[in-house]
Amino acid sequence: MKYADLVNRLQGDRTSAWDIHRAATHAAARGEDVIVLSVGDPEFPTPAPIVERAISALHEGDTHYTHVAGRDNLREAIAAEHRTDTGRPVTKANVFVCAGAQNGLFASSLCLCGAGDEVVVPEPMYLTYEAAVRASGATLVTVPVDAANAFHLDCEALKAAVTARTRAIFFATPCNPTGVVMPREHLEQIAALAREHDLWVVSDEVYADLAFERDHTSIASLEGMACRTLTIGSFSKSYAMAGWRLGWVIGPEEAIGHLGRLALCMLYGLPGFVQQAGLAALDNRRSVIEQMRELYRRRRDTVFQRLNAVDTLNCLLPEAGMFIMIDIRGTGQSTYDFTWQLFREKGVSLLDASLFGATASGFVRLGLVVDEPRLIEACDRIADFVRQPD
Repeated sequence: MKYADLVNRLQGDRTSAWDIHRAATHAAARGEDVIVLSVGDPEFPTPAPIVERAISALHEGDTHYTHVAGRDNLREAIAAEHRTDTGRPVTKANVFVCAGAQNGLFASSLCLCGAGDEVVVPEPMYLTYEAAVRASGATLVTVPVDAANAFHLDCEALKAAVTARTRAIFFATPCNPTGVVMPREHLEQIAALAREHDLWVVSDEVYADLAFERDHTSIASLEGMACRTLTIGSFSKSYAMAGWRLGWVIGPEEAIGHLGRLALCMLYGLPGFVQQAGLAALDNRRSVIEQMRELYRRRRDTVFQRLNAVDTLNCLLPEAGMFIMIDIRGTGQSTYDFTWQLFREKGVSLLDASLFGATASGFVRLGLVVDEPRLIEACDRIADFVRQPD
């Protein structure tokens, strides 16, 4: 039997990045002593007030269909937070509630792009961007971001990548995998480029609440950008709700309407009890996010101090998020060999960052997703692995 060409467009080399994570989780399920640092899902549970709200909703019978774009009260709560954060007008009509950021990215790509279009994306990029863009029929155009510049954007290279066929610019700030937070001056240059060429912008801001030193700026808050920007957010990282599959897209009302029609065909709305959990998360936003940010900052500093002291390793200090990039080129190994040998010999799973883009070749990504004693144990295992004789 034959399958549609779409099936082939949704797969590629980037999807093989998860092979080591699957192997690690299977080993852990067998009871092996494995430290899984290959995915952004922390070991601690969702905060209790969020869980309790969902349980109460289930007991109250909140198990029926909901509005396909999300319940009004959740959409208004998300809009209110973004009015506060950006100072720009946002109403519930500008908010689409989706099944996590990846669903939002995929739906946005289908709504904005089509065959013959080009989408410009700085690289390294999150693994599913390629599939989301290709699913729409558009062509992905990557812009290398130099590791020697700590993976910060080369704005001139971005400008040079724009052609008459360019339809949109996709990017993440803060970035997964690099932890880079785009400075306002870079966002201003992207905004000027989008206005000049009448481009859409899709801004993935999933890690916005986990910025450490540099302030996060949303590009949609800049002059003339709210009407051409789709901003993607999620409860997964800031509230430890990865398994709840709850996120949002903020954009022009017409675009939100198109996303709703896609949802009608694909998901027909999210569970009501999950949306009530989202409301509880926003009710407790300040305290929860402050705790999360400080926890990841401490973990970041612990790993950086320990691994950066290893002669053949060089860590980049992330400005945000729950990952740290490690330059392993000094070991003389490829990232593929390094990650798989480390897993097999020491029971630590990291992700080969080169699959996020060629510009990340020579780097691996470590997730700050276990408690500090376990992170220290992982660092010790990595150091032992690197220092062992050939």
